[in-house]
Amino acid sequence: MWIHEHTVETEVGVEAIWKVLADVDNWARWDTSMEAVVLEGPFEVGSYVSMTPTGQEPIRSVIVALEENELYADETEFGGVRLRFSHALQRLANGAGTRVVHRLEITGPDADRVGPELGPAITADFPEAMDALLGRAAA
Repeated sequence: MWIHEHTVETEVGVEAIWKVLADVDNWARWDTSMEAVVLEGPFEVGSYVSMTPTGQEPIRSVIVALEENELYADETEFGGVRLRFSHALQRLANGAGTRVVHRLEITGPDADRVGPELGPAITADFPEAMDALLGRAAA
């Protein structure tokens, strides 16, 4: 297993961040690593998301966890590994903001071999994507 997390605390409220995450069809407006993102069906566990990373072929992920204002996660099978991306939202104790954790887990039979090579390339833009997500949520 290979894991990477990028965590940010912000004054932006949970509901505003969730609203941006739930608007899957508009992710490409803030996630600069994507040319296009399309939700196939309702925003719920089991639905698919078609994502076209910049300069690449589309990939298809399935939503595997969804808890309103708390958690979004999807998974993609790719070359002998499973990529699980998630955004976890937690209200800060003082009620004046949110902790956001963007996480990638790479699992599967080839994870120990593939993860250290593939993971850093995928997660390199996590800080930029998080800044853009929060900027859109604050607007």
